[in-house]
Amino acid sequence: MQKLASTDFPRLSSNGAQNVRLATIVRLRWIAVAGQLLTLGFVKFWLGFDVPPAPCLALIALSAWLNVFLVVQFPPRHRVTDNVAAALLTYDMLQLAALLYFTGGIGNPFVMLIIAPCIVSAATLPVGYTFAISALTLLCAYVLTFDYWPLPWFPGIRFELPLIYKVGILTSVGTGLLFVAFYVRRLAHEGREMSAALAATELILAREQKLHALDGLAAAAAHELGTPLSTIYLVAKELERDLGPSHSHAEDLALLRTQSDRCREILRKLTRRPDAQDPMHSSVSISEILSDAAAPYRDYGKVLIFSAAPTEGATGEATTEPVGSRQPGLFYGLGNIIENAVDFAKYNVELTARWDASKVVIEVADDGPGFPIDLMDSLGDPYVTTRGATSGKAAKEASGLGLGFFIAKTLLERSGAVIELENRVAPETGARVRMTWPRSAFSVPEGWSPHQVAQSPAAAAE
Repeated sequence: MQKLASTDFPRLSSNGAQNVRLATIVRLRWIAVAGQLLTLGFVKFWLGFDVPPAPCLALIALSAWLNVFLVVQFPPRHRVTDNVAAALLTYDMLQLAALLYFTGGIGNPFVMLIIAPCIVSAATLPVGYTFAISALTLLCAYVLTFDYWPLPWFPGIRFELPLIYKVGILTSVGTGLLFVAFYVRRLAHEGREMSAALAATELILAREQKLHALDGLAAAAAHELGTPLSTIYLVAKELERDLGPSHSHAEDLALLRTQSDRCREILRKLTRRPDAQDPMHSSVSISEILSDAAAPYRDYGKVLIFSAAPTEGATGEATTEPVGSRQPGLFYGLGNIIENAVDFAKYNVELTARWDASKVVIEVADDGPGFPIDLMDSLGDPYVTTRGATSGKAAKEASGLGLGFFIAKTLLERSGAVIELENRVAPETGARVRMTWPRSAFSVPEGWSPHQVAQSPAAAAE
């Protein structure tokens, strides 16, 4: 089943999402190679410590050659999987542990660098990988506490740090690892949450800006179309009167007159002052909302099947049908979705309302071709049109500006709805639009008058 929810905003990445760029790991390793070479040269030639150069240089060269291989094998923007990233970070930790073994073990002043791969893992990888790398790091630090190649602090004398001091360093490494890893992971998580929230906010603002732009276009269209629609209405009415009911074009003229009258009513709603009292603002039940929104499409040659009942298993007050304010935006959005279903249905359109103690669900399902798979991710955006017809006459009839569903979706979301689009599962065919509101969105206090309902926050939001 193909499904698209209106809440499909950017989310935090999940496991295995290939978040780590290979270039980041390669760059950090180059820094580590340069630092290790400089430190080894300083200790060997400046301090004169007799460290074993062959194994140390071999370990550093191995990291350098690994970097060269990765750079040649993969492009700079390549993103590695979590498994590969964890393996590379584990190698970095083991390579540094091996260097520490040949340069004094736990007594090496640079021993704290062994936690660096764990910190990178905490910032970029799932928690399981971080725990595994951290445990291996602590194990290596424990081994380095008792087994290592000692540094010649004094000529001819093996200098040994007290055991309690080495255990203290081990404890410091473990404590620092846990604290820094937790802190970095928390900061990285909050940063991703902030980025996701910002992206979602930008998406919502972009939708609102487009809708406000359409508000201006609607006002201009209402102003420009008022006069020609009135003329069409009057001419159709006069021709209907002159030709009489027996003329062959009488039904066409009657349809032209009713449709032009409907257009004039829509324009009157668009040009109504925001603070004007709307007589449609009154309490209305869910079944009445469904019936009234579908009323203009009953004579379109398709069978509308209505069903309104509590959710199976609901008891007590949850079975009471919700009643809310008659919001024009809600009726327009629901009517647009019903109109689309009627346009693309073969025979039937099913209109279903269900409710319980926590939510109200309205579904509009048709038996048409369904939503095209390639448009599922973009439905609801402006200027995305043509559902179920991609060529020929059907596509031409189905095409348009692609603004109707965008406006309807935005208005329904303003009323508190969460919208899901999906194709019905075989043997059924067609599309299904599911709208879910919290039950509180349809709560009208008992005893409220229509005037009080009109002044409620839900009505004022329109």
